[in-house]
Amino acid sequence: MSKASLNNQPPTPPGSEVESVDLGRVESELSHGFGNQGLLLQALTHPSFANEHPDYGGEDNQRLEFLGDAVLDFVSASWVYHRYPSFDEGRMTRLRAALVRTRMLASFARKVGIDRALRLGRGEEASGGRRRDANLCDAFEAVIGALYLDGGLAPVRTFAEPLLASHADAILAAQTDWDAKSRLQEWSQAELGVTPSYRIVEESGPDHAKTFVAEVLLNGDAVGRGVGNSKQVAEQAAAQVAWRQVQQD
Repeated sequence: MSKASLNNQPPTPPGSEVESVDLGRVESELSHGFGNQGLLLQALTHPSFANEHPDYGGEDNQRLEFLGDAVLDFVSASWVYHRYPSFDEGRMTRLRAALVRTRMLASFARKVGIDRALRLGRGEEASGGRRRDANLCDAFEAVIGALYLDGGLAPVRTFAEPLLASHADAILAAQTDWDAKSRLQEWSQAELGVTPSYRIVEESGPDHAKTFVAEVLLNGDAVGRGVGNSKQVAEQAAAQVAWRQVQQD
């Protein structure tokens, strides 16, 4: 199948941005040759690109991101479960969360060249979107979703597990699995018998540079508020505020 006619798209004029993606290189980094390369192209298509190129005719990567997030949660949980048989539930949860947080997945995306292959609109490109962790995390999860749809769990595991293995021991040695949300959850479950919940109370800014405000709640009461450029970062910031507060009480 030619790259110009991926996913039954009409041929694209030579030199266009659609043809500029070297899908073969990406497939090599993923250790998987796609039966449907259109899935990979979709995974690499940021919403800003689809909005600016109605002639593209395909979907952006948001639906694949949704699927990939769930698949990656399962694969990483399964890998941690089998790799560390002595860990209890709390420690497995913390390690899995550390391995799939936004910054980590963005670093994985850079390691395999997803940052170079990502298709962005002009405004998003000009504003630094190719370097933005949230964009790269989303694209990485979308690629996981594409791998799953194209080949099932086997290619996802072949691709993702070496990345997880390359960072897990370092995370444990540095104790960076103990992020603010994990610390707060351990404390609140032990001391209060409840699990913290989070809600986004405000969103502002353009799509390419949104700011989120999150609150963390214990027994329905807001105990911390944080701001970040993604929902996950805002929740971590809220948890950090709450964690500092409970240490002082």
